[in-house]
Amino acid sequence: MPTQNITLTGRSLIAGASVTGNGGTVNGFDPATNEPLEPAYSLIDADQLTAATAAAGEAFDSFRALEPQTHAAFLERIAENIEAAGDAIVERAMAETGLPEARLVGERGRTCNQLRLFAGVVRAGNHRGVRVDPALPDRKPLPRPDIRQRKIPLGPVAVFGASNFPLAFSTAGGDTASALAAGCPVVFKAHNAHPGTSELVGAAITSAVAEFDLHPGVFSLIYGPGSTIGQALATDPAIKAVGFTGSRGAGTSLMQAAAARPEPIPVYAEMSSINPVFFFDGALTGDLDALATAYLGSVTGSSGQLCTSPGLVFVPSSAAGDALVEAIGRAAAAQAGQTMLTRGIAESWTAGADALGAQAGVEVIGRGVAGGTANAPAPVVYGTDTPTFLSNPVLHEEIFGAASLVIRYADATELVAAAERLEGQLTATLHLTDADHAPASALLPVLERKAGRILANGWPTGVDVGHAMVHGGPFPATSDSRTTSVGSLAIDRFLRPVAYQNLPAALLPEDLQESNPRGLTRQVDGRVTLAG
Repeated sequence: MPTQNITLTGRSLIAGASVTGNGGTVNGFDPATNEPLEPAYSLIDADQLTAATAAAGEAFDSFRALEPQTHAAFLERIAENIEAAGDAIVERAMAETGLPEARLVGERGRTCNQLRLFAGVVRAGNHRGVRVDPALPDRKPLPRPDIRQRKIPLGPVAVFGASNFPLAFSTAGGDTASALAAGCPVVFKAHNAHPGTSELVGAAITSAVAEFDLHPGVFSLIYGPGSTIGQALATDPAIKAVGFTGSRGAGTSLMQAAAARPEPIPVYAEMSSINPVFFFDGALTGDLDALATAYLGSVTGSSGQLCTSPGLVFVPSSAAGDALVEAIGRAAAAQAGQTMLTRGIAESWTAGADALGAQAGVEVIGRGVAGGTANAPAPVVYGTDTPTFLSNPVLHEEIFGAASLVIRYADATELVAAAERLEGQLTATLHLTDADHAPASALLPVLERKAGRILANGWPTGVDVGHAMVHGGPFPATSDSRTTSVGSLAIDRFLRPVAYQNLPAALLPEDLQESNPRGLTRQVDGRVTLAG
């Protein structure tokens, strides 16, 4: 795809206007060289933030009232505009993140596919959750009123860009797409590690808003320091929900700020997960070198900077387990470091990996070599046993990057005990055969309480975007285990139910009218009634 000649401005996009910030500047950096990238991006101040949130509030009622076909076409136009930017988005993202072209091309496709998925959700309308309890005037001892329920959008949503996904969890990523699909205007705070990528995608959204003649407050893109503007955004009275992907510290800070507001609001934060993998004996009878190589591929992909990277691996204390660990050591030694997203992330990874390796009872199983660029530390796999794991909380901490810990377990009882001690996780993975169903059945109830997604004979990295996917889990994986940030169910985060009792037919929303003009699947008197 040819690259368009797109000039970056270094300014925020507030309700359709290009705005120079009054709060200093920040540059993106090439993490392979630590060299700054132009242009510098001006940071907005509190007054300029208020202009963005106020515009979002003004846009809310007209945006949520959009006719579904127009609403869906708007989401599809955003995807088309992103694609029309050609390779400019990918090239800038490569420069700002050090991620390879193939990874970013795939991420761009995922971003556009998410938007189109939600366009389909909007057209179908089932997310409105229509329920009808018809009046029963003759019911004894009391008549039942006519009660009709549907879900409506919460209001303007603040979305924070993720460092590790400059496209799919960023400006037009899953949080933005699901919020817009719900009918919520979005004020998006760009991640300062990839400001140019954010501007390019933000321009695609802003253009779609203008092309459909929507209120310009439907979308704003802002740049600002997270410690001040981020907190101010989460506590602004116009904002009714927050979507966040990032560290546990930043996520819990936003949760606390949102909870302390005069009107508390939900924060949907994806934060920390180490994604345990459990090997059973039956899985260790095949090609162990191939198994170890696949495991290291999941650990080191995108330099390990994936929220589903497998940070813990449980291996039986057996001869076959010994052979797998030896194969893991060989596979780890063959790995070269990849450029990490920022110098700060690389330094944090080094500190975390060194701290893990310094713990009593922890040894190196295999270590690769550093890459040929800045911020490309050597991947490493450590090993320990279950009693050491259970007794040392440092071994339970996430290391964001290409590091993992192999834990040897004696039997199924010990494995269940270790799983019970885990914090909430995005994923848990089982490697097993039919012969392992008995010990796996004992482990599954624990994993259901601990994780949002349980998979078998695969690897947790790579999250399919569809209707059944759950990308969530108990704290600290996310702030609310009832939700997902990936897949069509993500729209539910930004909706709330409203009941209409004995409302005159002429005043009922189309979703609830007796004739069902939108052809929605509804629940009538407790029974599902199919569209048409």
